[in-house]
Amino acid sequence: MNRSLIKILLSSLFVFVLVTFAMSQAAPPPPPSAAPSGPVGVPIDGGLGLLAAAGIGYGATRYRKFQKSKNNKA
Repeated sequence: MNRSLIKILLSSLFVFVLVTFAMSQAAPPPPPSAAPSGPVGVPIDGGLGLLAAAGIGYGATRYRKFQKSKNNKA
C-alpha cells in the first residue's frame, strides 16, 4: 500500500508540474500586419502655414523695432 501511494503522489506531482509549465508559456507574437495603404505620418497642412506666417510676422516686428532703435542712436 505504501508503494502505490508513492506512485500516485509522484504521478500527481509530475502531472501538476507538467501542467504548470505548459500554462506558463508565453503567448506567441501576433502575425505581422499587411503594409499600410497610404501615407503614414502626420499630415503637414494649415498648421505649418500658420506657424510660418506667425514667424514672419514676429520677425518683421522685431526688425522694425531694431530699425527704430538704430535710427534713434544715429
